[in-house]
Amino acid sequence: MTLPVLTNPLARRLFLHRHALAEAPTGPATGADLAALIRRIGFVQVDSITTVERAHHMILFSRRQTYRPAALKPLLERDRLLWEHWTHDASVLPVETFPYWKHRFARDAERLHANWRRWFRDGYEAQFDTILSRIAADGPVTSSDVGEDEARGKGGWWDWHPSKTALEWLWRTGRLAITRREGFQKVYDLTERVVPAALLQADIAPAAKVDWACSSALDHLGFATPGELQAYWNAVPPQAVKPWVAAALARGEIVEIAVQGADGSTRKALARPDVLAVAQAAPEPTARLRVLSPFDPALRDRKRAEFLFGFFYRIEVFVPEAKRRWGYYVFPVLEGDRLVGRLDAKAHRTDGVLRLRAFWPEAGVRLTRARAEKLDAELHRLARFAGCDRVDYLPGWDRDHLAPQP
Repeated sequence: MTLPVLTNPLARRLFLHRHALAEAPTGPATGADLAALIRRIGFVQVDSITTVERAHHMILFSRRQTYRPAALKPLLERDRLLWEHWTHDASVLPVETFPYWKHRFARDAERLHANWRRWFRDGYEAQFDTILSRIAADGPVTSSDVGEDEARGKGGWWDWHPSKTALEWLWRTGRLAITRREGFQKVYDLTERVVPAALLQADIAPAAKVDWACSSALDHLGFATPGELQAYWNAVPPQAVKPWVAAALARGEIVEIAVQGADGSTRKALARPDVLAVAQAAPEPTARLRVLSPFDPALRDRKRAEFLFGFFYRIEVFVPEAKRRWGYYVFPVLEGDRLVGRLDAKAHRTDGVLRLRAFWPEAGVRLTRARAEKLDAELHRLARFAGCDRVDYLPGWDRDHLAPQP
């Protein structure tokens, strides 16, 4: 049987719409509206790098440019509409996902046990009961508050003292939760003091957990391979996905389709039966240009980004410097339904300036005067978001060499 084909323009349109990147980045971005946006996206990855602004803030700003970082804290720390835990990486999640993570806590404890004993200094397991008792009696702690008599590491980012490792273990395995952050530092408390009681007590059957993980992933993505379904939340093991797919196909809840890539090739994927009509009805992506975070949920799967958009995007850690075309941390630039380039920019807040070091257009994209004007407008919006009042274009920034400098 010939599979229905989701053409590349329609696939991009649906995919961007599901990621809240099709419409103009306007509208309210506080309170319930911000929580609804995060629920629509699914999750927002948390990262400490502040080249312009932290990843989670850039992800939200790229979708609602009225967003400011202060709006996220009350949803996490007061209203408890959101919580922090692990998908493929540390992420902000809608709090209603918590019950589906309960089974993952035990799975992670088993999976991480051998690795952590290799990676971290000995002694962290002996601190579990001490830390839990201290938090129960005295309240939340940071890693600076515990292990006062332990030697602090000097070996890099992951060279933790044993009590810091214990805090992270207890968080990853569900005994502790992040109640707030001070700056970027996590503040840990007992999970029962952070997660609403109804969600804490919810007990979901294993089959229902798999169904939620696969079904919700498909609805967030619009279409997906079985591997992409598993990787979206990373909440169930890969071997659980194949039986779900077979059963959902038999029930008629999903269908197989062919999705066309940017190069014209097609790949088999899973989708809802009405996917073609839904894609046709999705809004045409705005022509407005916007800068995305390297950790944007739409780009997390680099292979999918390359297939759908023809956008090869890797952080080239292992490529010798002489062979690098781009720097380590560059920002993708979205225009309409195309990723048209990438830029290297940094906010220098003490000087009040966002400095653009380079802009590289994608192959076949020209930095015309009109596109340069859109880029300039977006950079000024980004500068204000990052606490800067001007944009500086450094010499040689235009790697296209076609447009006059703004």
